[in-house]
Amino acid sequence: YLKYVGLSAISYAGYAFLDRASGDIDGDFLQRFPSLYLGYSALLNGLIAGLFKMEWGMSIIGKNKESGTIPKWSYLFFAPFHIPTLLYTHLHIRFGRHKVKDDSTGKSSYGIVPVASEVSSGWWVGSCYGHELNKDWGGVIDLTVEFPESCRERTKHYLSAPTWDGIPLPPGELEHAAQFAVAARKDGDVLVHCAHGRGRSTTVMCACLVKEGLFSSWQEAFEQIKRNRSVCKLNKRMRENLEAWQKQYVELKKP
Repeated sequence: YLKYVGLSAISYAGYAFLDRASGDIDGDFLQRFPSLYLGYSALLNGLIAGLFKMEWGMSIIGKNKESGTIPKWSYLFFAPFHIPTLLYTHLHIRFGRHKVKDDSTGKSSYGIVPVASEVSSGWWVGSCYGHELNKDWGGVIDLTVEFPESCRERTKHYLSAPTWDGIPLPPGELEHAAQFAVAARKDGDVLVHCAHGRGRSTTVMCACLVKEGLFSSWQEAFEQIKRNRSVCKLNKRMRENLEAWQKQYVELKKP
């Protein structure tokens, strides 16, 4: 949310500066294009930030929920959103670091965060770069609005459940995703991913591990995930939705 507020503000500042500087240019579109582009970027990223806040409009980018692809028109029409998002995510994944503990020595060091981590046998949490593992999957749960699915051709079962960065699935959709994952696990390993493999994917994986019967609560599942991928975290909304999911779909169904 805040990065798109920032993008909107910076774009507007650039637009205002260039518009004043080109104020004497009459009708020269090419010379005015940079200021017009920045003005459009300010409006678009402001709109995206508003949709984040309302937790609405996940389909606006045009991602196909069956194929996981994003149409070419989206990259053109939403270029001021796509370009910084792709660049930020690429840099974050390539240079993001986390603390790794060596079990043999007990010492910790910092290393590059892997594109995906096996948090329990056959269960993986990761980023949108999961294809770099060069692996076949029993199932993939894709939580991104903003990225095409890179593992679609190598998974037997695919679920697109798009939600904005930092926004968790509601309890009913968490249950649907968990049931999907448990069924897909019979055909191979399961990957749950968002953009960076930190929050959205961790939320869903907590529900998956409980639904599989590996843990009795989402808190225990989260501790297991955190041990194997230290960058994973849950914000307040994610914890609230997991708590509501657990009460409705786990505790109420106990005999």
